[in-house]
Amino acid sequence: MHRRPRLILALSLLAAAALVAVALTWWWTGRPLSVTAPANAADPACAAMAARLPSQVHGQDRVETTSDSPAVAAWGDPAVIWRCGVAPPGPTTDECLDVNGVDWVAHPLADGTSFTTYGRDPAVQVLVPKHYAPEPLLLPPLSGVAATLPQGGRRCS
Repeated sequence: MHRRPRLILALSLLAAAALVAVALTWWWTGRPLSVTAPANAADPACAAMAARLPSQVHGQDRVETTSDSPAVAAWGDPAVIWRCGVAPPGPTTDECLDVNGVDWVAHPLADGTSFTTYGRDPAVQVLVPKHYAPEPLLLPPLSGVAATLPQGGRRCS
């Protein structure tokens, strides 16, 4: 006879915990991703590329960011981040990859890889979390957009 109230109480607490978890997940994932626009984000070439960005990258939908700049975009959770208007990299010992005709300098990070276009100005940076390893596989659709920037004299060798 005393078991029934305990069971009802336990089920009520379990249901309440589930509702709190759902509410916290909605609250956390419903918030825009905090991304800062780079110094040269106002470059007209960045705005022109923004219209060409895909709605999905690697099956991940585009997500809202806190930046109102068209030079910033993000997809998925964890987010793949596009930032146009970063400083173009100079000569480096970091790995340089040619992806569909666009050169990218790959710089390893603790939680993924930063890819920056090489030989193009303004430069584009794409941050890819380890979650999507191997990270370079996310570059092809973004290389198509970055290819709209003219290639300067520098190339991967």
